[in-house]
Amino acid sequence: MMAATSLQDERPARRTEADLALSVRGLRKLFVTARSQIVEALSDISFEVRQGEVVALLGPSGCGKSTLLRILAGLDTYDGGMIDWSLGEELNNAKRLRAATVFQQDSTLPWMNIANNLKVGMSGLRLSRAEQDERIRKYISIVGLSQFVEGFPHELSGGMRQRVSIARALATEPVLLLMDEPLSALDAQTRVVMQQELLRMWQRTASTVVYVTHDIAEALTLADRVIVMTCRPGRIKEICDVPFGRNRDVLDVRRRADFGALEVDLWKMIAEEVGDRLQ
Repeated sequence: MMAATSLQDERPARRTEADLALSVRGLRKLFVTARSQIVEALSDISFEVRQGEVVALLGPSGCGKSTLLRILAGLDTYDGGMIDWSLGEELNNAKRLRAATVFQQDSTLPWMNIANNLKVGMSGLRLSRAEQDERIRKYISIVGLSQFVEGFPHELSGGMRQRVSIARALATEPVLLLMDEPLSALDAQTRVVMQQELLRMWQRTASTVVYVTHDIAEALTLADRVIVMTCRPGRIKEICDVPFGRNRDVLDVRRRADFGALEVDLWKMIAEEVGDRLQ
């Protein structure tokens, strides 16, 4: 179990059922191997995501985190259970996506300038040119790249290109923003800077986020709740509240003794899963 803390006043307020963005119930995913063997990747996955909440998926390699993210993104099918998109009216709005994904690797299009990279993301939405231009200005400003809007990806650093990918996803104004280890390709210093930038962006946009990471410290730094998954077949081992306020500073929060205690507890959970698999 998670270490006890004295920070209940800093926890995000509990929300009502009406505030749900997404509800997953009993989700199951099967794969068929080249030898026609059936492998269960996910089993009985159930959780909820509230509007404006950041949920981190954490677990050992191969536990199905990215598979779950792909299912939520509509890029993969599932074999049992249900996904209830609670914002029904929003899903009928042709001016926003149900889900937009930021992937691990740089996904900018090198032959297009930054503005056109964002337009590609909005191409399936019913937006006028003026509405597209307004969103480009808004979200490029939010990621701090206004001066590069006419530039090309090769003129930007790796961290800046990933900001473009984030802006492209945000510009679709999705019900759910999905992020699959978006900072893993960056160096350690840039990752810390980008973690603070993500917190700032999410606050400004009130984003609802499901965030996949292998990095325990990153999960605790960014999320309101952490879902710990078991080894394959991926199940939910525990759902842990993160007791730090949303207006947090990346470096300050990592200096706290209770942050270290929570990190150790999560390490033990994941080490237990890895140890069981090795045995």
